[in-house]
Amino acid sequence: MTDLTGRTLLRRDEQHRDRWSLYGAESGIEHLSQRLSAGELKGYEVFEGFKDQVLETISPDVSVAVWRKGAVLFEEGSHVDVAFFLVEGKAAAYLSKYVDPESVSAAADSAGTENPAGASAATVHHRQSERGGGGGTMLLSAMDFDLGGDSDVQTLGPGEFFGEIGALNGWPQSVTVRALTACRVVQIRVPALRLLKRRSSAFRRKIEAVYRERALLSQLGACPVFRECPRPLLAELAQRVELVPCDPGEVVFEEGAAADALYLVRSGFLRLSRRMGAGHVTVTYLSKGMTVGEVELLVDGLDRARFTVSSVGYGELVRIARSDLFDVLRAAPAGGRELWRQAVDRIKETGGRLADPGSSEFVEFALDKGLVEGSSILVMDLDRCTRCDDCVRACADTHGGRPRFVREGDRYDNLLIARSCYHCRDPVCLVGCPTGAIRRADVGDVVEIKDEICIGCATCHDNCPYDAIVMHDTGGAWPDDALPKALRGTPRAVASKCDLCYASPAGPACVRNCPHHCAFRVGSVEEFRALQRSDGR
Repeated sequence: MTDLTGRTLLRRDEQHRDRWSLYGAESGIEHLSQRLSAGELKGYEVFEGFKDQVLETISPDVSVAVWRKGAVLFEEGSHVDVAFFLVEGKAAAYLSKYVDPESVSAAADSAGTENPAGASAATVHHRQSERGGGGGTMLLSAMDFDLGGDSDVQTLGPGEFFGEIGALNGWPQSVTVRALTACRVVQIRVPALRLLKRRSSAFRRKIEAVYRERALLSQLGACPVFRECPRPLLAELAQRVELVPCDPGEVVFEEGAAADALYLVRSGFLRLSRRMGAGHVTVTYLSKGMTVGEVELLVDGLDRARFTVSSVGYGELVRIARSDLFDVLRAAPAGGRELWRQAVDRIKETGGRLADPGSSEFVEFALDKGLVEGSSILVMDLDRCTRCDDCVRACADTHGGRPRFVREGDRYDNLLIARSCYHCRDPVCLVGCPTGAIRRADVGDVVEIKDEICIGCATCHDNCPYDAIVMHDTGGAWPDDALPKALRGTPRAVASKCDLCYASPAGPACVRNCPHHCAFRVGSVEEFRALQRSDGR
């Protein structure tokens, strides 16, 4: 072994400790492995066929855990950046809203080891609506487990993947998973999962097969375009569609390419741009549940793509070939009418954007700065703001002397975007917190941090793309009985962020206490644009 190899292995050992040392602290894990070598990883079915170099590269992001009977691996609504592969034992996936945890074992036993039959589209849509997935948009991200039949429990056995759909797409987990017996589980973090998918078509097909089996049919059935489609035809469509993963900046198709498919956005954002001179201008963007390609497929004479479509970050698409789409629409004419409605809306939107030269610049800014993600963004009108800092003082007074935002940030014309939590619709800050201190507050899209269980690991701070989470030194030290043990005696820091003052009926203190009425909370790109234009711009 050369010195370089030795240093590399040592670094990977250190990376493994950093990434897993806090995982499962005070949870149901009885044993968590050290970093495994390529040879050891090959002993698990999930890694068969991969080259040693690939396995060594991902080894810091892989661990094998033994979970005790009755332990909860993750809860419904939680964000995890780990996929699970069950090696030994049996677990149950269930909806806690419908199932008493104490009855899970009995319900799972009655369901047997086979997966229950898929729920009807109407049943799944009803559950999605109750979970906040209702409305007229395509519900491609509302469920990643199709629990149906006579049981709301699905039994998981050796050889099964779970958690990977939410992990890869940044969605909250739609079920709770509990160990019915002691379970040995291979745990793979998202960076390793993405690399494995890129390096092996067989591995990618295995992940896609899980999605097709557990989620795709019910999600398609809940989409307005396919809602009236006969179930057998929709089941055939679900097996024929192509699942397309996208890396940041990846081009899905170029302007002028043959228009031969409809694309549904499972997750992420797509940028639609058009050639202008030697470059491109951004015309609009798409988010999950939206479609692209319908105009070219429906309008006679438009057989070439009108825009270049590229992925803003990591994303997942569902590609439906022209012939498959029209087979479905012939059987369900209502779906064709819905698709025409979407096509007309797209033509109006893009036509208006192209007629407004400033619109492209703004859309580009909104994508680059993450405005498309936010549900509540703190914006200040600098033409009115006197920099008195009353907003910061009000925030500190409301939160025990610790302000939850910084009055600085990116500027667009007269508007300043403060470094305050956006309360993103798909918040990446929730992924990887070892204690669950950062979580949804169950009040709209509010994300909060619980000081009492925050261990100051800075995972959320490092994950936030918008520098909206601040680390604070409490001035104290961790007590001698703190867990994990590595914390004991070390300085105690905590992460803090805006919680929209959700516990106060008066609303956010920063906006309420601005003496010049120049602080605003905006919930969408459209609201931001309207606020900017309200001053005559």
